[in-house]
Amino acid sequence: MSEPKRLSVPQPIALIDDPDNAREREVLSALGPETLMMVGDNPALPRMPEKPTLLDFYRLRFGKTARNHLLQSAALARKAGHPEKVVLACLLHDIAMGALIRTDHGYWGAQLIAPYVDEEVAWAVEHHQALRFFADPEVNYEYPQAYVRFYGADYEVPDYLKQAYARARGHRWYGSARAITLYDLYAFEEDVAIDAREFDDLIGRHFRQPKEGLGFDGSPTAHMWRTMIWPNNFL
Repeated sequence: MSEPKRLSVPQPIALIDDPDNAREREVLSALGPETLMMVGDNPALPRMPEKPTLLDFYRLRFGKTARNHLLQSAALARKAGHPEKVVLACLLHDIAMGALIRTDHGYWGAQLIAPYVDEEVAWAVEHHQALRFFADPEVNYEYPQAYVRFYGADYEVPDYLKQAYARARGHRWYGSARAITLYDLYAFEEDVAIDAREFDDLIGRHFRQPKEGLGFDGSPTAHMWRTMIWPNNFL
């Protein structure tokens, strides 16, 4: 018996401009004896290992731009002489954007990694979300010109980010989160390729890789890793 055709429907957030769910109904109308809903491994995506590691997600789920950006950020932090925890935070700061979600990615990313890293690393990843909107002349961090292009010159940072910035400014780990913003801006060089294996030892020292594999260890965020493994599951 031949393998059935599998159908994928957009995630609910992708249907926000389709209030009548016309696209989903169109997909579902194609169901038949040889057509099923997508579940498990999508043949359009590289198959993940049975017990995936952090770098498996970098290799098999992150796009080239996201992967290179994280690796370049970490390499810049390491070259500048920052502690390994800060280098790891730079390596992980946009992990949620790699293959999960773009909105509030600092918060999502911090939750995603919290069970596996030192508290300072997760804190820094979360708070880079707010700090990137606020200049700090003491460390030569300016408001990114790219944000003027993205949001407009009159963009007003929302209150929740202003409040998060104010809390972070006096925190003992402010410098760790600020370092992420410093090495976030200049890590988009298209002609710079960094081998992820350069960070194997650092990850081994500071990232608690579960023996069951990310997504299968029963942690509070295992479901988030599984979502990246099987992003097209119907339910």
